[in-house]
Amino acid sequence: MPKMTFIERDGTHREVDAPIGLSVLEVAHKHGVDIEGACEGSLACSTCHVIVDASWIDRLVEPTEDEEDMLDLAFGLEKTSRLGCQIVMSDALDGLIVKLPAAARNASQG
Repeated sequence: MPKMTFIERDGTHREVDAPIGLSVLEVAHKHGVDIEGACEGSLACSTCHVIVDASWIDRLVEPTEDEEDMLDLAFGLEKTSRLGCQIVMSDALDGLIVKLPAAARNASQG
């Protein structure tokens, strides 16, 4: 089974099983990683914002315009920022590393 590593807000590296076909958001929820995902993966918020390790960013499918629009609302946006609900695990992503941003901001919050 593919694995992925979450770098949590405190810097802890947490390697977890990442079943093929699940999104990074779903993998996080399965393992109790602190990613909100307020819209439950419907691409209507930015609370599943993750920062993809630079060595992995070129292996991901390009973000859609809708994802980029939501990312514009994310707190702590970085060059390799993506929404966890839009990254779907595959064999090619075995070993993926993502970092949680310092904080999350829901698009509906002030």
